[in-house]
Amino acid sequence: MDAPAPGWGEVPEDPFALHHSASAVLDERGRIVGWSERAQEHLGYPPEEVLGQAAIEFLFDPGDRGAVRDAVAACEREQGWSGVLPVLHRTGRRVELGFRARAVIRAGSAREWFLVVAPADEVLQWETDRSVLDGLFRRSPIGLSVHAPDLSILRINRALARFTDLPAAEMRSRRIGDFLIGPDLQTIETRLRRVLATGEPLIFTEQPCRLRSDPGNERVVSVSAFRMEDPAGGILGVTQLVEDVTDRYRARRRLALLNRASARIGTTLDLGQTTRELADVAVPDLADAVSVDLLEPVARGEESTEEARGLVRRMAVHSVVAEALQVMYSAGEVFRFDPRTPQATCLAEQQPILEPVLQSSPGWYFQDPERTRRAFALGAHSLIVVPLTARGLLLGLLSLWRAERPEPFESDDVTLAEEFAARAALCIDNARRYTQQHQAALTLQRSLLPRELPAHSAVEVAHRYLPADPATGVGGDWFDLIPLSGARVALVVGDVVGHGLHAAATMGRLRTAVHTLASLDYAPDEVLSHLDDLVSRLADEQEPADGGPQGRQIVGATCLYAVYDPISRRCTLARAGHLPPAVVACDGTVSLPDLPEGPPLGLGGLPFEAAELELAEGSLLALYTDGLVEDRGRDLDEGFSRLREALSRPGRSLEETCTAVQDALLPEHPRDDVALLLARTRVLAPEQVDSWELPAEPTAAARARHLTEATLTRWGLEEMAFTAELVVSELVTNAYRYGGGTPVTLRLIRDRSLICEVSDGSSTAPHLRRARTTDEGGRGLLLVAQLTERWGTRYTRVGKTVWTELPLTTGAEGHSAAAAILALDG
Repeated sequence: MDAPAPGWGEVPEDPFALHHSASAVLDERGRIVGWSERAQEHLGYPPEEVLGQAAIEFLFDPGDRGAVRDAVAACEREQGWSGVLPVLHRTGRRVELGFRARAVIRAGSAREWFLVVAPADEVLQWETDRSVLDGLFRRSPIGLSVHAPDLSILRINRALARFTDLPAAEMRSRRIGDFLIGPDLQTIETRLRRVLATGEPLIFTEQPCRLRSDPGNERVVSVSAFRMEDPAGGILGVTQLVEDVTDRYRARRRLALLNRASARIGTTLDLGQTTRELADVAVPDLADAVSVDLLEPVARGEESTEEARGLVRRMAVHSVVAEALQVMYSAGEVFRFDPRTPQATCLAEQQPILEPVLQSSPGWYFQDPERTRRAFALGAHSLIVVPLTARGLLLGLLSLWRAERPEPFESDDVTLAEEFAARAALCIDNARRYTQQHQAALTLQRSLLPRELPAHSAVEVAHRYLPADPATGVGGDWFDLIPLSGARVALVVGDVVGHGLHAAATMGRLRTAVHTLASLDYAPDEVLSHLDDLVSRLADEQEPADGGPQGRQIVGATCLYAVYDPISRRCTLARAGHLPPAVVACDGTVSLPDLPEGPPLGLGGLPFEAAELELAEGSLLALYTDGLVEDRGRDLDEGFSRLREALSRPGRSLEETCTAVQDALLPEHPRDDVALLLARTRVLAPEQVDSWELPAEPTAAARARHLTEATLTRWGLEEMAFTAELVVSELVTNAYRYGGGTPVTLRLIRDRSLICEVSDGSSTAPHLRRARTTDEGGRGLLLVAQLTERWGTRYTRVGKTVWTELPLTTGAEGHSAAAAILALDG
């Protein structure tokens, strides 16, 4: 291959070097008196043709002779000249040549002109290279230093000399260590020695740079270096290019910090976790120590007010100096900033505060002099306080300290801290809003679901409730235990379509309706029929005003309603699109009874059927929603199989059984809401119940009073006899008068209260009325209502039962109250 032309990777020689250039000599009259071989090579003239010729007339075209004469005049004035002139080749073509002319004095004061000539393109290339070299050392904004193999300085340019206190001419033989300090010196010397040893260049490598003349100011420089070699490959030294990229480095670090903040802050909606993430990101890139303080209402998830801006809660602290954590207020502490501190000023003005030199800031001492003294001892010297604001709301403040890094905070750091805090504040406000909504959701949950199920003599219960939406803590599933008349109890489990607050609100309405229907003592199938009507009405309420589908919410639900009687041990159940309960016998055998499956609530117009089971004492009923047994990863039969296995181990408490069921069937985060209600049946002993059938005749009331007195005496409740006899007498009398002549049944039940029940064949509902003073009757039910704790009516297939409950504590006080009521009645 041909050798590359100068300028394409090779350093060109000086075109005027004697071994390379052409030369000629002119006498004082301008005649050629000397001619070199190189001159012949360039122009084609042999010496014998040019010697003695007038140079202007012989070598130059007539049109170029004016420029030649100007060059001659300049040469005579300056005793020398250099430039480019066109010369005629022997072939007649014009050749551009570079000239250097110098006057030479001969003996006798004769003057001659010595000309050195080279091709013009080589001269121009060489001049360009000379200009570049001169520019590198004189005008380049990038630092340049040339080092000997021992790394002593051979030469530096003016740009690099500005970082020292010496002119560039005085830098020769000095060393890098005369200007750099600490690990920065070790870093650069190690890298330069590696370049010398391996020949591999160093390209745009960044490193910190602290000068001995300004050790508190940390710069960042970009260094490139290459090894210098002579033509034989000998090592001459190393040259490095040094550029101050401090501003670029800080801008890149600022952007990286903001990107890191966006990625790492706000990963959860937990307020405490979000503030800790803020503190972790800020250290050590922005500060050596940081604290995050929120206004006390904001820390609780509320909005701040003017009155509450003094009290703050320390949410997070972080420091590269472990001892600093002992000096700073700990996370969780609630306190006030002294009005003279930078933090108080920041809260009041909602503007960032820069204290580049803390010891000159007297306000910092007033918060806690002892903590301040200890902070100074640890090296704290600079502070930035930035308000945390989002959506026009003041949330708190971010305090940043420097202790390990010697340079103080600057205005650029404040700008970075403001942008950093603004992004973090949005995440904190999102977490605050979530906390507020979560607390509202928990309040809603507490109001919709029973905190604790009431204790009841008919069953022992345990339960679990797991919403699918952990963000709100509520869902559409519900469960309930409702005491009924006659020592019976209603067990309810339901599931509303959907999740979250909308489903929870619908669930709350259905649960309230179930309580109302249960208080009316409807049978299970009748309860579901009324619920079906209610869900249909709720669906109609969700229709958008314009009739379009975009605003409609789907309303639907399933429900299982069971009534257990501890006297007969019979459980009556009805279900509306719900999964059947699991029944666990005393020996651990688990069955899923085949109950009539009614349609889901909300379809309307379809009947519901009830079924009756007889349960042995100690049987276990498991009522649940479909989220317990259904899962995308398994079929329903496998879910039922796991449920059977979890329930089939006798001897465990109900709480232990609930936990076993949860562990066996549910993942850590269920996809659907789950409600589970376990009820272990109890039976009232025969000696706690007495029942009689009384003929429909005038003596029935007297007979009832006698039976009541005898029974209460046997039960040790003699003090209740007067009140109970009065209540029973009034109920039996009403049954005799309005029961249509059918026999009257009296039943007494000793439970948590004394229950008196009177049944007849009439379906006429008794009701209270206010009797006039002249009326002879009409006061019986009013008297019953005054003397009993609760009373009501339930209907059966053959009539009705009027029931009352008297607290077992009724004694002399009840007797006195009854006597007083009778006296007022006249």
